[in-house]
Amino acid sequence: MRTNFKTTAVVLVLLAAWSAGSAAASALAETGGAAAASPPAKVRRSAVATWFGPGFYGKQTACGQTLTPSVVGVANRTLPCGTLVNVTYEGHSLVVPVLDRGPYAHGVSWDLTAGAAQALGITETVRIGTAIVGRTANTPTLGLPPGSETAEASGGALAG
Repeated sequence: MRTNFKTTAVVLVLLAAWSAGSAAASALAETGGAAAASPPAKVRRSAVATWFGPGFYGKQTACGQTLTPSVVGVANRTLPCGTLVNVTYEGHSLVVPVLDRGPYAHGVSWDLTAGAAQALGITETVRIGTAIVGRTANTPTLGLPPGSETAEASGGALAG
């Protein structure tokens, strides 16, 4: 039996297109019919980062979180609140949410919270690697370490 290469190729292309269409339809069904927003293409994979904190503790971020030393997140000028970014620095890696706008220093693309900078071992302006890895809901407790939401949300005071 002889196989016609042209016919086989057309069938494979049609199968691939049908499969991709089914996957897209499935993804739309899972999100309630809303297409997932793709992140902006202008975010650089390697960029200069600074960190911020002490002068801003107790103040609200642009995304609505109250900044404390334990909040782990990042500020970016263009990404939506809740965008998850994998930040890497000298062998350390951390996934952090976008919590604020900034930085405002010339030539700097990212501003890490003190908690994120400490987790990555950053103490000064450095070059980091970044990759957008997802999105999460923007809530007032976004960026707080697990289990500390109650203490942090009440300013560190104990309930009782």
